[in-house]
Amino acid sequence: MDAKRAWIEPEHGQISVQRQCELIGLARSSWYYQAAQETPYNEHLMKLIDQQFTETPFYGIRRMTAWLKTQGEEVNHKRVARLMRKMGLEAIYPKPNLSVPADPDNRYPYLLSDVVLKAPNEVWSPDITYIRRKCFDNRKLGHLKVGMIDDFLTISVTQLG
Repeated sequence: MDAKRAWIEPEHGQISVQRQCELIGLARSSWYYQAAQETPYNEHLMKLIDQQFTETPFYGIRRMTAWLKTQGEEVNHKRVARLMRKMGLEAIYPKPNLSVPADPDNRYPYLLSDVVLKAPNEVWSPDITYIRRKCFDNRKLGHLKVGMIDDFLTISVTQLG
């Protein structure tokens, strides 16, 4: 839908927005729609949830709701679930079928199997799974995606040699 919205040219002199929407099969209300912003209270709750999740990543929705209530916040589990889902947070717990091996096509090879390490600092391996950062719009705290860091490290290694 965002791709279709990008095709609309509101300043076009010959074709109206209504006709452009008809031509590409986009409802005109979709062109004018703007998503509602989170309330300041929800932003406050998201910050609290993020701070607590950093300390206790095993807290799920129920435990996070109980913790927020001990902090004096009036919330229910449905709001906490929505905010955690929006932030991409999920409690760490044992998932089913952990003993089943992964699909061989999706496995990453161990690149150091034939390397003999003779001295310290020959091989480095950073833990980049969870790095806090500020979002680009400086409104709320978020998390870097592992893919972004992987791309950054790959570019750095190729440029620096």
